[in-house]
Amino acid sequence: MSIDARNHDDAETFDDDGGSDGGGAGGGGGDDRPDSRISRWADDWIRHPEKAYAVMTVFLGGVLLTTSLFPLYWLFAVAMAPPGQTDIPLIPTQVDLSAFVVIFQQVPFARFMFNSLFYATAVTIIVLLVGSLAGYAFGRLEFPGKTPLLFSLLVLSFFPPATLFLPLFRAFNQQVPMLGLFELPVEVYGTPGAVVAPLSAFTMPLAIFILTTFYSQIPDGLEDAARVEGTTRLGALFRVIMPLSAPGVATAGILTFITTYTEFFFSYLMTGDSAAEWAPVVNGVLAFQTQYTTRYDLQAAASLVAIVPVAILVVFAQEKIISGLTQGALKE
Repeated sequence: MSIDARNHDDAETFDDDGGSDGGGAGGGGGDDRPDSRISRWADDWIRHPEKAYAVMTVFLGGVLLTTSLFPLYWLFAVAMAPPGQTDIPLIPTQVDLSAFVVIFQQVPFARFMFNSLFYATAVTIIVLLVGSLAGYAFGRLEFPGKTPLLFSLLVLSFFPPATLFLPLFRAFNQQVPMLGLFELPVEVYGTPGAVVAPLSAFTMPLAIFILTTFYSQIPDGLEDAARVEGTTRLGALFRVIMPLSAPGVATAGILTFITTYTEFFFSYLMTGDSAAEWAPVVNGVLAFQTQYTTRYDLQAAASLVAIVPVAILVVFAQEKIISGLTQGALKE
């Protein structure tokens, strides 16, 4: 073999090894460099995209799980801290559950929770009854002005509730007129009606949209068969359409319940400060903050106890919520 041929082979070998001895000595060749590993991963994910989807799903799931559960863990860590301690360790040094008992001894926290549960239950019942009637009209009837009314509901759903506080505050602090003939010597402010009425109006549009979507998917033949048997439209709604639209009704009710129970603005401003004055659960959490001291451990424990009803509802009803939202998105 000639010298030029040997030099040409040596040059090709030099190029294949990475260009220099130093590049290959770092980790056994160019294939172990970080950029080479990333290239191999990218090539593998291009050939097998399901691997990339699995990695992204795990990563995003971990991020969402961490960001959603860490506040709850931090509340638990604060509740475990001794009274007056401001330097809260990331990992509690002791497990002391006495704060979860003290919150019921110092204030009537159970009554505060009952008030919020009463608001959520009352609003949910009103919204499902009225929203079902509206959903039936929008989903199964044809009448002039149907589209503008639906558009107005969409606008109301994005209307900021805070702008209506002052007029509602003035209206609820006046005596209630009855049919223009006489007035009740009662003010709505500080009563359950001051919370139930505005929250029912604010949560109604979402329920109407959900129920309208489900009611419109029920075949007309089923309702016609019920009408032939002598059932009225109202009877067909409650006996045929609503049972067949159970996932949508459950989704609307659960979302309304959660929204009302966790609502802060109107429930805090439209009632008094004590549990006997129908104050919501947020007042029970704030009851451990006085002019001179703030028991952060008790506030953290009260916050964790307050979310227990919603957590239980979500755990048992998550399948209904998911199925209701996904089924409502499909038009048959």
